[in-house]
Amino acid sequence: MLSHPRKVLYFIELIILIIILALKPADFTDWAAYLGGSDRNHYSTLTQIKADNVDQLKVAWEYNLPDSGQMQVNPLIIQGVLYGVSSTVQAFALDASTGKEIWRFGDPLKNWASTSRGVSFWTNGIEKRILYTVGPNLWALDAQTGKPILSFGEQGKIDLHLGLPAIAASKFIISNTPGTIYHNLIIMPVRLSEGVDAAPGDIRAFDVLTGKLVWTFHTIPYPGEKGYTTWPKDAYLNTHTGAANNWAGMAVDNERGILFVPTGSAGYDFYGGNRKGANLFANCLIALDAKTGKRLWHFQTTHHDLWDRDLPAPPNLITVTHRGKKIPAVAQITKQGFVFLFDRVSGKPLFPIVEKKVMGSALKGEKAWLTQPYPTLPKPYARLSSEIQHNDINPYSENKEELINTLASLNKSWHAAPSEKGNLILPGFDGGGEWGGAAADPNGILYVNSNEMAWIQKMVPTKKSSLNPGEKIYQTNCQSCHGADKKGNPFSGYPTLVGISSKKSKTYIQQIINNGKGMMPGFNHLSKEEKDHILSFINDELPKEVASKTSNSYVSPFQMTGYIKFLDAKGLPALSPPWGTLNAIDLNTGKYIWKIPFGDEPALAKQGITGTGAENYGGPIVTASGLLIIGAAKDGKLRIYASKTGKLLRTITLPAAAFATPSTYAVNGKQFIVIACGGTKLGTPKGNKYIAFSL
Repeated sequence: MLSHPRKVLYFIELIILIIILALKPADFTDWAAYLGGSDRNHYSTLTQIKADNVDQLKVAWEYNLPDSGQMQVNPLIIQGVLYGVSSTVQAFALDASTGKEIWRFGDPLKNWASTSRGVSFWTNGIEKRILYTVGPNLWALDAQTGKPILSFGEQGKIDLHLGLPAIAASKFIISNTPGTIYHNLIIMPVRLSEGVDAAPGDIRAFDVLTGKLVWTFHTIPYPGEKGYTTWPKDAYLNTHTGAANNWAGMAVDNERGILFVPTGSAGYDFYGGNRKGANLFANCLIALDAKTGKRLWHFQTTHHDLWDRDLPAPPNLITVTHRGKKIPAVAQITKQGFVFLFDRVSGKPLFPIVEKKVMGSALKGEKAWLTQPYPTLPKPYARLSSEIQHNDINPYSENKEELINTLASLNKSWHAAPSEKGNLILPGFDGGGEWGGAAADPNGILYVNSNEMAWIQKMVPTKKSSLNPGEKIYQTNCQSCHGADKKGNPFSGYPTLVGISSKKSKTYIQQIINNGKGMMPGFNHLSKEEKDHILSFINDELPKEVASKTSNSYVSPFQMTGYIKFLDAKGLPALSPPWGTLNAIDLNTGKYIWKIPFGDEPALAKQGITGTGAENYGGPIVTASGLLIIGAAKDGKLRIYASKTGKLLRTITLPAAAFATPSTYAVNGKQFIVIACGGTKLGTPKGNKYIAFSL
């Protein structure tokens, strides 16, 4: 219960907020929360920009940052001020009508170890705060000045290790995605390691005013908690397993006080012999009481995940008509190409979900789950590996025979357990749905862009011994991305480490190992000696005389050979187009309204071959005027479609590819569309601009 003075203060703040909202000019229309609102529907009621005038759109302003690189930010616009983040994780505020900088916070020389999808905004009607993360730290900034609020945590920040068990103190933890605001709470998503060194993925709420921990939900349950028996009895101690974290963000039903949390896989991603069981609450959509963190209901979309099937985006909170009744619903997109639809309050599926039998374990010590959930409606928005035949090879490839033979050698069963033979993973590790998320309109129509890139998952036994102690540490921490031969895979975005000592100094490489860079985590869980051993191994130096003692006694008996895309000799997808799609799904019926290829493969577009679809990261937005607006594709275009039909209305070439979700807003009666153009991903040129369009 609130004390009497706090009750009085609360009501005073409430009255002030009501007055402010009443006096707010009608021509200000905001994009006040990540992905447009706490429902994460990417939806705007604005109608000034519409189908019959999109051809009149022109650049309204550009904001050039001093640094360039990938930006995944969905910027916020609140009462004429835009809040964003740079590629070096500096927060900034702009005049949203001109792009003129108001303030910028952060150190561009130190904060480049991560990507950011934006900031959170909180106000009590008097004070305004911006909350965002740099590495493991959550900062609270004054929204008007950009200066840290010193009463929050320690001098304006808290370490996101706060509230985790002691064993996680030195483990890797950052946050890419804005926290979810509920009253005076911020509930934080966190990105963790995906190996056996992962910290536990506890869901934690912090006080927006003080930074103090308010509640925790254990995604790897403790004794006596629901789900405890779905793990080995010591799993919660995090001796050699962790994660089951939310990294993609959350949605909150403010009216009902329900927080919806999608979670990812447990570590190690691809071998689970040390974590036998279904592994609740990994790979779940969890409904929690937003005030207390108490579980209300959950649904697990992948049992005992061995394929990195993280839930990749916040769910959409929508209203659908089901059997003649209006139902408050929650829709969750997946990497599998599925949409799971539930009653928001009860957790009851609105379309039947069946448990399909799948192929069992192929690796010694593993115990794969023998069924996996399969929603009967809607049908998958991406092709599944089990559907692929030899005639599905890319018709534009020159080495078709080689690709057919490779395809024939792979296991294509749906959710086949990892093997030494190798599996075709389609949708791939980065698709169908991704972190950009889906848009939804008030009519219950879901709009989702999908990746159709196939990957190859192949497991090999971990070497028992090595002349170089750094090789064993490399196998556990680096091999999945950079390969056993250290050659990486430039087509997949993983650079070669061969000959790196001739290109980069030891100091630079040590900095990357310590802090990470981009999507690579820093290895804070390793001792200095272990980091030195990795450095020696990468640089092909003579092994140290004294073998390293690993800081984690458990080593997975199998490792994946690497994140390998199934590509042809020229680096194009080995399977036939489309390689990216855009889908409109009526969730009242579970039926598709339209489905089209999305984006063009640049190498083929130069030859006049279009309509192939392309890899894409970042989501769409949809407006009340019937527009669907999206960047995302590697070809560097902003596209505007008619949301009812999928008809392409306008294409605008951007200064760099925009792997980000746009925002739309109005200031002084003028509607704008703004998007961050950082390029870099998928081998695209770097960019440094936020660019806004208006009529």
